[in-house]
Amino acid sequence: MRHVMKTYGRKEISFVRGEGIWLFDSNGKKYLDALCGIAVTGLGHCHPSVVEAVSEQSKTLMHASNLYNIPEQEKLATELAKISQMDAMFFCNSGAEANEVAIKLARLYGHKRGAEKPNIIVMEQSFHGRTMATLSATGNRKVQAGFEPLLGGFSRVPFDDIDAVRAVGENNPDTVAILVEPVQGEGGIRIPRPTYLEELRDVCVKNNWLLMVDEVQSGMGRTGSWFAHQQTGIIPDVMTLAKGLGNGIPIGACLAKGEAAEILTPGTHGSTFGGNPVASRAALATIQAIAKESLLENAKRQGDLITKRLKEAFDGNRSVVNIRNKGLMIGVELNESCGQIVDLALESGLLLNVTADKVVRLLPPLILTDNDSEVMAGMVATVIKKFLSK
Repeated sequence: MRHVMKTYGRKEISFVRGEGIWLFDSNGKKYLDALCGIAVTGLGHCHPSVVEAVSEQSKTLMHASNLYNIPEQEKLATELAKISQMDAMFFCNSGAEANEVAIKLARLYGHKRGAEKPNIIVMEQSFHGRTMATLSATGNRKVQAGFEPLLGGFSRVPFDDIDAVRAVGENNPDTVAILVEPVQGEGGIRIPRPTYLEELRDVCVKNNWLLMVDEVQSGMGRTGSWFAHQQTGIIPDVMTLAKGLGNGIPIGACLAKGEAAEILTPGTHGSTFGGNPVASRAALATIQAIAKESLLENAKRQGDLITKRLKEAFDGNRSVVNIRNKGLMIGVELNESCGQIVDLALESGLLLNVTADKVVRLLPPLILTDNDSEVMAGMVATVIKKFLSK
């Protein structure tokens, strides 16, 4: 790794093969993947449908500029429109890029409304990416430090606090949008009150603001529905996707509805690689596999099963503050910093991570069987107990 920038605290391990819920390192050791490359490989590794789609498309055409029509991209957009009820979408390569589009869209929307300095309400402990705009929108001082001056135009409020949102609107007439995660992933699998998104939707309607929902981590079936916000009944004006959309092939998307879908016009944004034929085919195959294999229902079932087993394992243990989930977004919150658990898990042949310092985060594949979930829950419980007994 001599010539690779040291932007990651990498583990001394190299994976060379993946199959379903398992990864294999260069020494042949097998690991149960409870992280999915951070919510990416929802179909597991090397899913046959995605492999076939990518292989077939690579033999025909790998790239064509967005200066021309891309049939595969158009087919993907049609499928996404069906499952999301959104009207139009811009394709890019990552979640940060998708959120960058949403921020630009909101600012342009605000200027067209006469806002001198368009303002977007964002949440504490949120994470939207590491570009300068998405970093500025993110509610994590740790990832912002050293990159000042950050971009203005954002008002930060506590997550799940509707009164704070209303207060910003009353004090800043240039407010034009809200950007929110239905479940805060990097923030520690923080799940808001069931009515929170509906309350945000109501505030946006009353103030003529855009409701922009970041589904980069929570989307593509991970929470038991195509998108986490669908469990509330609301429809956002803007939604961002990436991670699980291509099951490992880089692709992101910013979806919009109604007036928001008409804001960006030729020359206002672009992407060289966004929605190229290979990425579009991978995403289309991913959507079709999730539907065909009934993985939305399975994500809810397996997430609830793992959570139930973990709660049973730590019943009465005061070192475990809370165990929560929304489908297969699972967080085990401890009463102390627990980064060492990552290495203990690796030794045991298990991949997971720790976020928000004290939360063991699980983002397993949607293809888990009941037996897989029992095994995973047992391994996670063993590793956490080992850490707590140190």
